[in-house]
Amino acid sequence: MKPLFTLLVLLISLTIMAQIHTDKYATPIGELKVTYITHASVMFQIDGKTIYIDPYTNNKIDFSQFPKADLLLITHEHPDHLDPKAYMKILTTKTKVITTKTVAAIAFPHAEVLANGQQTRWEGIEITAVPAYNIEHKRPDGQFYHPKGIGNGYILSFGTFRVYIAGDTENIPEMSHLGKIDIAFLPKNLPYTMSDEQFIEAAKRIHPEYLYPYHYFSIDRDALRKALPKEIILK
Repeated sequence: MKPLFTLLVLLISLTIMAQIHTDKYATPIGELKVTYITHASVMFQIDGKTIYIDPYTNNKIDFSQFPKADLLLITHEHPDHLDPKAYMKILTTKTKVITTKTVAAIAFPHAEVLANGQQTRWEGIEITAVPAYNIEHKRPDGQFYHPKGIGNGYILSFGTFRVYIAGDTENIPEMSHLGKIDIAFLPKNLPYTMSDEQFIEAAKRIHPEYLYPYHYFSIDRDALRKALPKEIILK
């Protein structure tokens, strides 16, 4: 049974990988390839370098089939974002890791730690950690699923071309002060992140040119498009 199960997992993985789409964007420092993989997993490629955000197997994706990571960004410590089954298959001895204090303590003691509001640079790319937290949805014990100040979202600036990866967050006030955003990845699932209405409000606050929903359980793209400003391109 085990060989058959392994074969089925491989076939599922290959089928999903065949469906993964890559978009290309012109930036001041070269062509940027953007690949939404699954859940909250995103891959960027530019100038021969590969960047991952929160790689996650989702019991479907085999990251051994993907390029090795030059840079790994982890938003927070929850297992669907900090997944050793995924990141161990793309790490090398040269991979740069940027993450939160909590994640570094758990898995990456030599990582560069960024708190909300802090910046760093890597290979000419400016990386800013921004807040990601809940303002409404809580666990049964009354604690927020994502307390303020623990997790990060990230803004990657490829020259003046800026990409926002929101992480696990609701439509927090700080979204109104991110500045120009060309591409935004916003989560949409309850009760952990945003409802459809919060997602739309967040998109209006940020007003990116291109908008990628991610971290969702289900999605009605037609309904979202109708509710969004017409100039925002939903991917």
